[in-house]
Amino acid sequence: MSNAISVSHGEFGRAAIYQLDNTIITHAHREGHLIFYIDGADARMEIGSELANVSHSFGAAVSPWEPHSFHLPLGQRQLCLVLYIKPRWFLQNDASSEFALRFGSPVLQMTPEITEFVRRLTSLLLENEDHAQFDKLLFGLTKASFDQSWIESRDDCRTDALLRYNDFRVRRSLRIIQDYVGETMEMEELARLVGLSRPHFFKLFKQNMGVTPNVYINTLRSEKAIDFLLTGDKTITDIAFDLGFSSQASFTRFFSSNVGIAPSDYRRVAHVN
Repeated sequence: MSNAISVSHGEFGRAAIYQLDNTIITHAHREGHLIFYIDGADARMEIGSELANVSHSFGAAVSPWEPHSFHLPLGQRQLCLVLYIKPRWFLQNDASSEFALRFGSPVLQMTPEITEFVRRLTSLLLENEDHAQFDKLLFGLTKASFDQSWIESRDDCRTDALLRYNDFRVRRSLRIIQDYVGETMEMEELARLVGLSRPHFFKLFKQNMGVTPNVYINTLRSEKAIDFLLTGDKTITDIAFDLGFSSQASFTRFFSSNVGIAPSDYRRVAHVN
């Protein structure tokens, strides 16, 4: 069973060490997402339309709102370092960056510099205590990964980074989704509220956001669940009902499929750095 070894939250976002043994279905994050191998079997990731391995030789980089999934050979496990870096935090710490964690390639070569950053951050997380060097190391790894991703990138990736959020109907749908994230909403109704047919709405949303409306909604529900688990006193059953799930079991399946870890396990190890 997958479990969380350590999870640290801070202004940077999240940093975690996970022991994974199951598939994580297609999902997305508003943060930049980095995955690095520590031990166990090699994993395969589908990131947008591309494939990336998580192994001794390669890490994986996922841009904000880029759909991705995680796969391991049947019966195998991987211990991995997983980062969720807030684009605003990255930009505030790197004035030279124009594209808030829009990675050039999902495939990261494990250079000696990146490997050493992964080793040192893993050690700090396993100690599970505050450390003055944590944010500095975290930024160093993120910056080294960002630079590495652009070495053999395609020019259209940077252009794509500027094409999001153009359509006013999509922007309106984002506000509606945010307001009703804990309630069940039919896609036909959401499309009608922004003046589109369901097929047209799905196409326009995917063009603007890079993910389907369903993946976007699941992302917000996952984020809200993590906030509840980290900062509140709600039981997992109460969190499930507040987020529109019919039972704790259905919420646990959702959280495990989208985050990789059961909500009770996440709550047990997560802390604010």
